[in-house]
Amino acid sequence: MVDRASNVDRARRKRERGLLYARILGAVGRTMITAGVLILLFVTYQLWGTGVRTAQAQERLDAEFQELLEQASGAVVDTTSTTAPPPTTDPTTPTSRLPATTVDTLPPELLPARGDVAGQIRIPRIGVDFTFVEGVGVSDLKEGPGHYPETPLPGQTGNSAIAGHRTTYGAPFANVDQLEVGDEIVITTVQGEFTYLVGIAPQIVAPDRVEVLDADHWDFDGDGVAEANVLTLTACHPRYSARQRIIIAAELVGEPAVTVSRPAAPDDDAPAAFEEAALDGERAGAWPAIFWAAVAAVIWLLAWAIGRWRRRLKWPSYLVGILPFLVALFFLFENFSRLLPANY
Repeated sequence: MVDRASNVDRARRKRERGLLYARILGAVGRTMITAGVLILLFVTYQLWGTGVRTAQAQERLDAEFQELLEQASGAVVDTTSTTAPPPTTDPTTPTSRLPATTVDTLPPELLPARGDVAGQIRIPRIGVDFTFVEGVGVSDLKEGPGHYPETPLPGQTGNSAIAGHRTTYGAPFANVDQLEVGDEIVITTVQGEFTYLVGIAPQIVAPDRVEVLDADHWDFDGDGVAEANVLTLTACHPRYSARQRIIIAAELVGEPAVTVSRPAAPDDDAPAAFEEAALDGERAGAWPAIFWAAVAAVIWLLAWAIGRWRRRLKWPSYLVGILPFLVALFFLFENFSRLLPANY
């Protein structure tokens, strides 16, 4: 009798251990599935969700740039009507430049400050058509390509440089590796429209090779004399990685615009490496990401608790909670991505 009771007790304990192991394995499995779904959603956000923000920003920047061009035209008319002599060039000579290219100074409000719209870039061969901003920080490149503030404005004498993402935030420079010598890059600023021709095959460099931004770096024809009017594009390489940088260099066709003096940039604006200046920028704080993670967790736990409390409300609670959960998840991913080394 005692042996029978002992066997029953051992069988019960064995069954309880089996149930415990099953619960543990079930919890681990659900956790891994949840983590996998979250990772998949984050990758989806990185590849496509970030483009939503960029598309919204581009609409706003396009409108701002058109207003800026109208202001520039008004400023030029005011200047040339009072100080400039009548034009002596043949009126049939084609030109895409605004008269501002002949003006020595521009009103301060027309010069882009950090984060402001700076111009438009078109690369017909790869279908690029973006408005770019002044600055290459995280917040700048979320809106589109960004102009390095420490370099001249596009169209002016010197080496002007623009950075852009290749996989996230609209991926403006996704296919720059397809550019060939002679391809056009068209830049429009308040000083006019400027055409550059790619002068050398795309270069792959280490992130710390910031000398490609130097004014005397590029010598396309190998004659020992640096090209004077150059546009340099930078982006991460290869795609989906920030291990290296791809560099595109192009030479201005025709004469440059008048160089307009701008306020001197702080010494710490000069990049020490592309991973800090070009595609990473300033790191964001962790608290916004933590906040939105807590919000998403509370929404999901609340839906789960309601389902446990009233089983007939399980699916309705999930259906009601899914939309605010996804919204919180979107903001979580947006802030979490700013903590990563690069957004590519």
